[in-house]
Amino acid sequence: MLIGKVTGNIWATRKKDGLSGFKLMIVELINPCEQEIGQSLVAVDTVGAGIGDLVLVARGGAARKAIHPCEGPVDAATVGNMEVSQ
Repeated sequence: MLIGKVTGNIWATRKKDGLSGFKLMIVELINPCEQEIGQSLVAVDTVGAGIGDLVLVARGGAARKAIHPCEGPVDAATVGNMEVSQ
């Protein structure tokens, strides 16, 4: 699992049938001290995240399971929204 901040979204004019209905989000990875790492990835949104949200990101097989039952060509998926308590 990775921690990231949603910084934008991707508009896809064509997607594999199993991915219709899912948003594609740009997620900037951060370390646990909330410092940006500088690496971004595109993740399929499974939790209704919005721009500015902190999210948990699963990669690989775990990401494909997150969009079950349609195991499509997915490498990363948001699997949780995080709230930071102070």
